[in-house]
Amino acid sequence: MSEVSRILIANRGEIAVRIIRACNELNCSTVAVYSEADRMQPHVRMADEAYCIGAAPASESYLRIDKLLEVTKRSGADAIHPGYGFLAENADAARAFEDEGIVWIGPSAEAIHLMGDKLTARASAMEAGIPLVPGMRKNEAISDDDLIKGAEEVGYPLLIKAAAGGGGKGMRIVTKPEELEEGIRIARLESQASFGDDRVYLERFVTNARHVEIQILGDRYGNIIHLGERDCSLQRRHQKLIEESPSPVVDPELRAAMGEAALKAARAVGYYSAGTVEFVLDNNTKEFFFLEMNTRLQVEHTVTERVTGIDIVKEMIRIAQGKRLSIRQEEVEFNGWAIECRILAENPWQGFMPSIGEISGFSLPSGPGVRTDTGVGLGSEVTPYYDSLLAKIIIWDTSREEAIIRTCRALEEFQIAGIDTTIPFYIQLLKTPEFMGGGIHTRFLEDEYMITQVNSHERAKVAAVAATLLSHQKTKNAFVLGRRPVGEKWQQYARTVQLAARF
Repeated sequence: MSEVSRILIANRGEIAVRIIRACNELNCSTVAVYSEADRMQPHVRMADEAYCIGAAPASESYLRIDKLLEVTKRSGADAIHPGYGFLAENADAARAFEDEGIVWIGPSAEAIHLMGDKLTARASAMEAGIPLVPGMRKNEAISDDDLIKGAEEVGYPLLIKAAAGGGGKGMRIVTKPEELEEGIRIARLESQASFGDDRVYLERFVTNARHVEIQILGDRYGNIIHLGERDCSLQRRHQKLIEESPSPVVDPELRAAMGEAALKAARAVGYYSAGTVEFVLDNNTKEFFFLEMNTRLQVEHTVTERVTGIDIVKEMIRIAQGKRLSIRQEEVEFNGWAIECRILAENPWQGFMPSIGEISGFSLPSGPGVRTDTGVGLGSEVTPYYDSLLAKIIIWDTSREEAIIRTCRALEEFQIAGIDTTIPFYIQLLKTPEFMGGGIHTRFLEDEYMITQVNSHERAKVAAVAATLLSHQKTKNAFVLGRRPVGEKWQQYARTVQLAARF
């Protein structure tokens, strides 16, 4: 396979920025695509070329295989990186590009079909002898009537899951039969909107469980390794919020067993490129069960990069170029502890309601062991069309205790004005005895954690100061370029608003 020299990034936001940086370091030129809503986003400016592919809805832009193919040919790109979400686990997309002689930076279309689809993945894992969470075994599309009948066999509580895609979309917990039909309806709608596929299936919901996943890397010559585990148990409505590596409950013996199971699943489908095998881990017995395989780059790949020193995105590109893995299993070493917090444009004090608007203040954290991946900046417009992820902070330190302390410090430094974010929620959460002691599970936030918002007299005073300052600046005509103050007055205004947001 020839060298890949020009890569189209079929994605947006922080992952598009992440891939562009890796391409630059490998001396590959980059082509960005964007919807009309993303015209001014950072990834558009960072790429060597950028093309508009349609209106704001993903179904009219980022999910349009025909438009992406057209831009790939027009720009002269010889490869495409799908990132995560959108078309990343779409076997038809991978096949369409491969048929045109364009390199798909990811696994083969066949591997995506077998493992990216949750139904066929379960069948493949079963054939490989990997323990499964009990659930429906039918591999083709399942009708609503089949689901209703199958629920009696699966038992309650159960989980309705989208057969395609991931990221918590198209998932619903059902605790009793009367909730089933509505749960199926909503899960199908979410799955269709996110992945263009409304197929869903059922599996038993394991209580008091942790979500632990194994990162794998394989080349086209049969070499495949695992890079240890990530603990993704801190979730809300199946959406991961905080991830860490290693897991506080996985010892070397369990890591080896889970790693071997992940490699067995990957070998069963001739897997190459980056991928993740996800497991449900029983908190009490430490038994683990195959959950699914993500045939793509994960949002949380960053914590694995930090503790292993391996650049997963670069490895994906090298593998797509036909190169062998640059590291063997016995050479993989784990160093220290890494924690990732997903910074979301949501208001945690109002049921995590999405927050939209212009980012009017933006200051990133820094210092030893601090990495920030972001796809927004000062002046960016946060719209309702896409996922609420704004940025990720990835913190490393020598121990879990020190990493938690450093993460809290970095979160305090991370200032975003103009919209609500989950930053203050994370600061509160990281300091709880349950998180600090590692005693959490996938339902911790829904079942045990009580969000408390400080509502002090001091907060009201700071808010009043901010409002007074804003009124004064308007009177003095200190606003230019829309509604943005300039110079020292803008800095003072931003600091005051940010301070108010922290109370």
